[in-house]
Amino acid sequence: MTKLLSKLRERAIAHFDLDSFFVSVETLKNSTLKNKPIALGGRGNRGVVSACSYEARAFGVRSGMPMRTALQLCPELLQIKGDSDQYSYYSNIVTDIVAENVPIYEKTSIDEFYIDLTGMDKFFGTYQFTQELRRKIIHETGLPISFGLSTNKTVAKVATNEAKPNGENNVNAGYEKSFLAPLVVNKIPYIGQQTGNLLRQMGVEFVHTIQSMPQEAFQQLLGKNGSTLWKRANGIDNSPVAPYSERKSMSLEQTFHQDTIDVEKINTILLGMTEKLAIQLRQEKKLTACISVKIRYSNFDTHTQQMRISYTSCDHILIKGVKELFKKLYSRRMLIRLIGVKFTHLVSGNYQIDLFEDSLEMINLYKAMDHVNKRYGLGAIKRAASIYPRKKQTPPFNDKFT
Repeated sequence: MTKLLSKLRERAIAHFDLDSFFVSVETLKNSTLKNKPIALGGRGNRGVVSACSYEARAFGVRSGMPMRTALQLCPELLQIKGDSDQYSYYSNIVTDIVAENVPIYEKTSIDEFYIDLTGMDKFFGTYQFTQELRRKIIHETGLPISFGLSTNKTVAKVATNEAKPNGENNVNAGYEKSFLAPLVVNKIPYIGQQTGNLLRQMGVEFVHTIQSMPQEAFQQLLGKNGSTLWKRANGIDNSPVAPYSERKSMSLEQTFHQDTIDVEKINTILLGMTEKLAIQLRQEKKLTACISVKIRYSNFDTHTQQMRISYTSCDHILIKGVKELFKKLYSRRMLIRLIGVKFTHLVSGNYQIDLFEDSLEMINLYKAMDHVNKRYGLGAIKRAASIYPRKKQTPPFNDKFT
């Protein structure tokens, strides 16, 4: 009876990751690119590598590397600008397949999913179901995808990484710790390069060394995060799979004390609002795929228009979209009482997808701006265009940030 209750309590968590996603989409569109060293990103010496093929990685090419450095490492490297619209398109297809076939899933990035399959063993084998779902994704998209299946998110993710490329891995209950033990420490999620270097300097190179240490000693070594990392190294992770919802959003609204028809002033405010939201996106390491603009006229009529975009957290892309929406939306030439900007269809991610368009200088500029805003507060540094001219009195308004 005890064994049966224990079996019922065991979680079954699958982690799916589309292999070298951007490159895989490009080779799907152009089969002649298969097995070639490829780097996606800005072209020329000022570009940055956003993603690269396994063949390019063999030469030492890595994401975030200046393109000129990548070309020095691999003179035969094929440079491709990248197509973020296509990547968003295929990401949405895979999301739809997952959503149609599983009870609970969490989309953590444009190409990565956690799925909670707990309790499904009573109907059919969980591992068999996960295999069938992987085959369905491959069949319907043509894209390679790997998965790891275990009792928690940490072990499932590590299992996926060990299964790549285009493979599958199952770590049964009770084997989590032994599975992790022989791996190098930076295989554990959230042990980054800096922490990994520190551990290796102290002679901690493999996970089994962490497992042999008392939890309190590891916490003293690494501070407040030490306990969490120790648990992960021991295959312990109780974090839930957070149900994914396209409704996740962030927004900012401003209500004027005095209704206005000054389009220049409204555009300036919209730019500032968009800039604030974009900073928040990057601080929370999220990307948006949908922009909405709202107008409330003086007679309280409210109108909203939205557009789907490629996943991004980049100010200049989002500002352009917001301006286009406002231009389409504001057609009545009536006094405006309220304006608002909203980002939806949020996923976890980083600046990587924006590297297709931007130079190294642009990326470094964003990093510098985000550093200043993080240190001194949101809005500490902003575009001049989002600041009211000194000769004009700043119009009073109430803002609502959600």
